[in-house]
Amino acid sequence: MVELLDAQPGDRVLELAAGPGETGIKVLPRIQPGGELISTDGAPEMVEAARRRADELGLTGVRFGVENASALSLSDDAVDRVVCRFGIMLVPDMEAVASEIARVLRPGGTTVLAVWAGTSVNPWMTAPGKAAMDLGYMEPPDHDAPGPFRLSDPKRLRAVVESGGLAIEAIEEVPVSWVAGSLDEWWETTCDTSRMLTLLTERLTPEEIEQLRERAELNLAEFVQEDGSVAAPGVARVVLARSG
Repeated sequence: MVELLDAQPGDRVLELAAGPGETGIKVLPRIQPGGELISTDGAPEMVEAARRRADELGLTGVRFGVENASALSLSDDAVDRVVCRFGIMLVPDMEAVASEIARVLRPGGTTVLAVWAGTSVNPWMTAPGKAAMDLGYMEPPDHDAPGPFRLSDPKRLRAVVESGGLAIEAIEEVPVSWVAGSLDEWWETTCDTSRMLTLLTERLTPEEIEQLRERAELNLAEFVQEDGSVAAPGVARVVLARSG
């Protein structure tokens, strides 16, 4: 994503759904001297986490804000580039996000967006959900509801991005390797990062949670290494688009 964004010294870059700000932090050195990173997220706690991370690293040239990606407070033509990693599919009105990106980008500005490809090629993320459905703990998700795989269809992805007036220059599939030191580490990480799993375990009994975990681990059995670590494949799609 950082390479495709091709940020230059002096650029003003907006990061949407920044979470703890990892992607923006990697972009920041490329826009210095004279550039500015605007790191935003819809969740105040994530904005604070990114702010703390920047303070720990002693970063300058970055400011933070809570922003609704579908209704940004920035003025028209305010930034040179926009980056959003695994965020657009979680916003209820994805077309509004695309329109807002096009609005705040200066003419000819670029955006790079990352989404997840299909469920079958991302077993690291899908193992708990598949287990929950197999056990009858939840129904299959609504494919149009906000979620990690909502833009897994390349045609839908293209339609959403272009709906805002952005011109797509490239869509690339990027292999991702998910690694954990053990199944225990995988489960803890998944519980921390999956809202679906968090909400589900809140209403299950301890016995049901253990059953869910055992079934989920079975779904990952083929990726467990001899030393007990887990190495599972994944695939993301990265879009490079330009404003008119």
